[in-house]
Amino acid sequence: MINILYRDAYCMAVEKPPGMLVHRTEMGERNERFLLQETRDLAGRHVYPVHRLDRPTSGIVLFSLYREFIHPFHEALRSEEADKLYLAVVRGYIEAEGLIDHPIRETRGSLFKSRGDTPREARTEYTRLATVEIPFPVGIHSTARYSLVDIRLLTGRRRQIRRHMKHLSHHVIGDTTYGDGVHNRFFRDHFNCRRLLLHSRKLSFIHPLLEKRISIDAPLEKEMNRIIAELGWKDLLPEDMKGALE
Repeated sequence: MINILYRDAYCMAVEKPPGMLVHRTEMGERNERFLLQETRDLAGRHVYPVHRLDRPTSGIVLFSLYREFIHPFHEALRSEEADKLYLAVVRGYIEAEGLIDHPIRETRGSLFKSRGDTPREARTEYTRLATVEIPFPVGIHSTARYSLVDIRLLTGRRRQIRRHMKHLSHHVIGDTTYGDGVHNRFFRDHFNCRRLLLHSRKLSFIHPLLEKRISIDAPLEKEMNRIIAELGWKDLLPEDMKGALE
């Protein structure tokens, strides 16, 4: 079930569930449903993705209702006035806050094929919201430590958050490409959690046609909601996020 989070005469935003591709690719199964098709069905018309989320990531995806407005919306999301906020669970006790300024190589297998594999500027801000230590041995350690992190993307490279968290050795839990397999297995076995714990929770930007700020929020998907509650973090979130756990 796809939920509409925002709609006006020019664009609409929907909530992508984890595990769903935004559009049809070679990775998709033959009869698999895609977010683009689901959104077209909801809108009753053609829609055009302004940006994308990785397949395992949940949260907000913005679509233009007209092909000619794709570029203005894309530029609005790239602007310094835009806020793209994510929530993630990562391994270890990450620093209280920080800026990751680490170039990312966008390979020829990415969406940006014409750009080759030249490293490009990539910056991510983060704030630690909470930590927990679980009395179970994981790997070589007698206990397991995790952090709940609020993340702001300052650039929009492919898989930027997942790759930046790997760069800090605070891998996002459930990341089967850049993550830590030992901790992923622990979450599967102990919490029955089989998804990437990364969620696009807020998108705020200056609407290029209405010329006013639009803020879109996405509630937490059911399984990530459950994990945050089980880790004891429900009451430790900022006020603007607590409603997502009700």
